[in-house]
Amino acid sequence: MKTRLELFLVAVTVIAVAGNPLRKKLLLISFDGFRWDYDQDVDTPCLDQLVQDGVKAKYINPPMLTMTGPSHFTTITGRWAEDHEVIHNVMFNTKTNLKVPYKETLRRSEWWDNGVVPLWITAQNQGLRTASFFYPGGGANYSGQTVNRALVESYGHPDDNETEWRQNIDKVMRWFSEEDFHLVTLYYGEPDNVGHAKGPDHPDRKEIIKQIDRTIGYLREAVIRHHLTDSLNVIITSDHGMTTVKKRPQVDEIILNKFVNLLKLTSFEILDYGGFGILTPRPGKEQEVFHALSNVPNLTVYKKNELPESFHLSKSKRLPPIVIVADLGFNLNSRFIVYINKGDHGYHNGEMDMKTIFRAFGPDFKKNFLSEPFDSIHIYPLMCELLQIKAAPHNGSITVTEKLLLDSGESTSGGSKSYRMSVIPLMSMLLVTFAVA
Repeated sequence: MKTRLELFLVAVTVIAVAGNPLRKKLLLISFDGFRWDYDQDVDTPCLDQLVQDGVKAKYINPPMLTMTGPSHFTTITGRWAEDHEVIHNVMFNTKTNLKVPYKETLRRSEWWDNGVVPLWITAQNQGLRTASFFYPGGGANYSGQTVNRALVESYGHPDDNETEWRQNIDKVMRWFSEEDFHLVTLYYGEPDNVGHAKGPDHPDRKEIIKQIDRTIGYLREAVIRHHLTDSLNVIITSDHGMTTVKKRPQVDEIILNKFVNLLKLTSFEILDYGGFGILTPRPGKEQEVFHALSNVPNLTVYKKNELPESFHLSKSKRLPPIVIVADLGFNLNSRFIVYINKGDHGYHNGEMDMKTIFRAFGPDFKKNFLSEPFDSIHIYPLMCELLQIKAAPHNGSITVTEKLLLDSGESTSGGSKSYRMSVIPLMSMLLVTFAVA
């Protein structure tokens, strides 16, 4: 037979997790490579309507690195890359020279699981059900814990099928309405792909933005169809922007082996990958490599321990000793030109072409509210507030984004403050009841 204390603890757990009628659900959607101004040269009625019906940030500052894996993981953890250690799209090992392409890393837990707990796991540990639909990091195992439901994008999977986009929304809406999921993260690979292949100024990029806009319209209709209007908050964002890669005569391309003998002086490199490069000099050769690269035009070379504090990279244990950041629009080549992209990212996160979007709507968000820009790390505590859970350690602050939310008197849920106000009296009554029982 249970003691009074045991009964009390059971009752509190029921109230705090399952018995909270005020808790809202949350959908986080990421459109990869959606630059902050992509909707300004295209007719986007649905995105425009979101400005009236929800909140918009002028733009979001992505973290360094402005790449898909690192930036998405910063959003879902609220941690800088030097903390979560997903410091490239390519999974690598400087000692073995292992290099694993991005799509193949999505199931490699050893790349993602570095002691930082993503939001899915934090929410699950507090009684919520979570799912990841193609979101980077969602398919990994975190110290034995996995996301309740995770779909991982396969290599070669097409990213621009509009019919499939709508089917994915329908599936996610059923997870919320029929299976009582609390948090779902949904990832789309566009407009990143078209930005790389055609460049950010190409007409095909504008067509993809129109497709995204139609998808947002379909999403809003689906929310109504599934009777989620009063119970689902939606955040729409991205990981980085995109810039046009300058295509000049070969003599003007950055070919690093012209300036430093990579085979002789370095033991590891990732250089043929957009605007960001890393390498490990051979023992005793760091200063020689650094000095040689310092004379290369159209880039900046850093020693890891001298990286700007704003990069939040220098504390990383994974990052090699030498970091290279190309000037905007220039691509890095190691020994010869292999790079064919017409648009790219990976550049300094202070560049406006690397900035990205933020939109949100739902019962807890203000309407017709325009926010000043903020760093993407602050999205994490905002999501914890919406889900009414205790956040894991993070680098963000709810004070940056709380102005996006309705005040407790206006909101249908009132956020976690309202939740605490409703739970505390119940807990007090339970204490009295069990004390006199």
